[in-house]
Amino acid sequence: MGFGIAPISVETDRFHELGAIKEKNAMSYSGLRVIREALNGQRGWKPAWRNPEPKPNYDIIVIGGGGHGLATAHYLVTKYGEKSIAVVEKGWIGSGNAGRNTTIVRGDYTLPPNTRFYDHSVGLWEKMERELNFNVMHSQRGVLFLHHNDAERDDHYRKTNIMRMQGTDGEILGPEKLRKMYPSMNFDGRFPITGAYLHRRGGTARHDAVVWGYARSADRRGVDILQNCEVTGFRIEQGKVLGIETTHGFIGAKKVGVSVAGNTSRVMDMAGIRTPIESHVLQAFVSEGLKPIIPGQVNYGAGHFYISQSDKGGLVMGGDLDKYNSCAQRGNLPVFESVIEAAVTLFPMLSRARLLRAWGGLQDMTMDGHAVIDETPIKGLYLNGGWCYGGFKATPAAGECFAHLLSTEQPHELAKPYRLDRFRTGYLLDEKGQGPNPNRQ
Repeated sequence: MGFGIAPISVETDRFHELGAIKEKNAMSYSGLRVIREALNGQRGWKPAWRNPEPKPNYDIIVIGGGGHGLATAHYLVTKYGEKSIAVVEKGWIGSGNAGRNTTIVRGDYTLPPNTRFYDHSVGLWEKMERELNFNVMHSQRGVLFLHHNDAERDDHYRKTNIMRMQGTDGEILGPEKLRKMYPSMNFDGRFPITGAYLHRRGGTARHDAVVWGYARSADRRGVDILQNCEVTGFRIEQGKVLGIETTHGFIGAKKVGVSVAGNTSRVMDMAGIRTPIESHVLQAFVSEGLKPIIPGQVNYGAGHFYISQSDKGGLVMGGDLDKYNSCAQRGNLPVFESVIEAAVTLFPMLSRARLLRAWGGLQDMTMDGHAVIDETPIKGLYLNGGWCYGGFKATPAAGECFAHLLSTEQPHELAKPYRLDRFRTGYLLDEKGQGPNPNRQ
């Protein structure tokens, strides 16, 4: 009997394998595919991801359909072989911080744990488009930090030396090179520009494309992405999480990972856990489309201001946090005024540009300015949060490390310093040395 069934099983498996390959090829993106669809009336494209109904149970549920949550799902299936996974998002994917940031990617942190983590993240960014078969518009155009006095210059030399000693890049530019790179910059204003630190591997990427790329990859491998499914509570018995309560009903899970950025404290409160995290609004602004004038990403040394130019020509700008705690995705006028003043000071011709739109993203700020990737006191409940200013640039590495934790129940080597209990034990990662003051980080 077994002799008769075996060949049928092999043929059936081969049939499904060929079907999966055909389906994968049908959804692959390439220049040739674009030309073929153009000649075929664009009739061959399919939705990039499904819109499934929730199943009663999953092995792993990731709360948060932003870059971190979807990257976690991607690595759970591609690197750790997990099968039964759902990503739960209260709105549409990318509607939170993933779509409300200034798109900066860099890895130039000075404390050794941070340098290793963010340098690894930059490496993942460099191969992301090939891995996802999706154009996330990653552009390593360089990240520039201006200095205006001797103290800032000395700090940038120190930072450059640290970067080089730890195997990553950094260099100092004098005013002559800067003038060639940025001829429209005001070098002789109230705070004269005397040079800059340049991180060449840094740059930008399109934030929503990162979300779409990870969503498409995870969905193609069987992950259920549950949009408009808000978490309203956790079901916990005898210190162990059994699943989540949602607007679509209860969904059971063996493990639950929370990756919700600025909503971290609110979601963790539902589980009865108070985190050392508070939420602040970080505003961003985009101008009308202009001809190319800013080739890289520029950080103003005389004030908290940064600017880059998108592929569509809009100038993307940001500055300080709104200093008060808030969970609203909108900001106030003093920060708006500060950002525009700095923009015009650094590039005077921008006084004639029109502002196109603005938004506010929620920053989950910890007491030392760095993240948490760790298990919680509740068995089966894990946390990825507190990314402060570093959330977008950390997306691939955070997803990989959180996936490792969820799958193996052991911290990834790069994430061991990002423990939740460090605020109790005193092993802090205070890069700026400003203490427990999130509104000054």
